[in-house]
Amino acid sequence: MTSERAETAGTAGRIPPGQRLVHGWPVSHYGPVPRFRPERWNLRVFGATASGGTHEWAFDDLATLPHVTVVADLHCASGPTSTGHEWYGIPAGTVLDVVPPAPGVTHVMAWAEYGFSANLRLADFTSPQTLMATHHDGEPLTAEHGFPLRLVVPHLYGYKSPKWLRGIEYMTADRRGFWEERGYHNVADAWAQQRWSYQEAEAGGPAAAAP
Repeated sequence: MTSERAETAGTAGRIPPGQRLVHGWPVSHYGPVPRFRPERWNLRVFGATASGGTHEWAFDDLATLPHVTVVADLHCASGPTSTGHEWYGIPAGTVLDVVPPAPGVTHVMAWAEYGFSANLRLADFTSPQTLMATHHDGEPLTAEHGFPLRLVVPHLYGYKSPKWLRGIEYMTADRRGFWEERGYHNVADAWAQQRWSYQEAEAGGPAAAAP
């Protein structure tokens, strides 16, 4: 058995249907890499908060929040899967502990630089493996991979894990994000091969915005 086949066999059960194992960590994003300005950077939680207000953390404030390590794989909707990523960061559920949502919140919108967004069901956002990562494999994230903060939702396709995270919006109704408005599946479960919006069941998601 070749080494490539042996490695593929060793990951059996970890690779979702329709995916192929790739080595390394390919860089993939839409648009330019933003410049990090620590004096201007903050992370906002807003929308349907229990208090009705907005909460902000400056970059240095992130160090005061709980941190965990999660080892997980990454699945791109175009087919590649890379395995064994060690993430270090803030459990996404911590956001709800510090800034409780209002009753009726069902979804969040993760906002990133340049207005990029990804909508998530609340259960996906608060999954034990979902975190806001600051480090990868023991080193701070590189700019190309999302420094200073990247949302990581390992069980969903990669477009639900936006780089350069800047905000979490609580929502009482679902609303499509950037890629979801452009034909990608609203839920993006990698194990169910939910890649494209045409695969959505009837009434399976909000209508896309008019062009």
